[in-house]
Amino acid sequence: MRKKLLIKMKKLKNCTHVFLLVIVLLLPAQAWADMQFLSIAEKAVVMYDAPSLSADKIYVASVHLPVEAVVNVEGWIKVRDSSGSLSWVESKFLSEQRFVVVAVPLADIFETADENVPQVFQAQEGVVLEWIDSDTPGWVNVRHRDGQTGYVKVGQVWGS
Repeated sequence: MRKKLLIKMKKLKNCTHVFLLVIVLLLPAQAWADMQFLSIAEKAVVMYDAPSLSADKIYVASVHLPVEAVVNVEGWIKVRDSSGSLSWVESKFLSEQRFVVVAVPLADIFETADENVPQVFQAQEGVVLEWIDSDTPGWVNVRHRDGQTGYVKVGQVWGS
């Protein structure tokens, strides 16, 4: 009887491991699907440490700053910026218009999604670019505020 119980427990343990492995493998895909990037919609928006106007003010964000939505609570959204900092912002100050920020010292922007074509321009770290689309894996089609457009590698920007 004891031997049968041990065999059943071992089978259950193996099933549990498989179940946990499946969950772990699916979590990154689910987390990726849930990522929502937004941007600051006003010239100067106060970012708070809690979802309340009476909370401590952390910093002021400028227009078009890309942020990742983490939590949405009654008119407030907890967001992550390109530095990884978390803060709260009133949802009315956010836009679904997408932007990315250059995350490397100097990003190369090309005519098409190919490093072997002419370079259109370069953008320094911290420069915000409008996200047009990302129809080519590994690349983002962007527009500079001056109007120049091109493709940048995904690894050179944050917010895509």
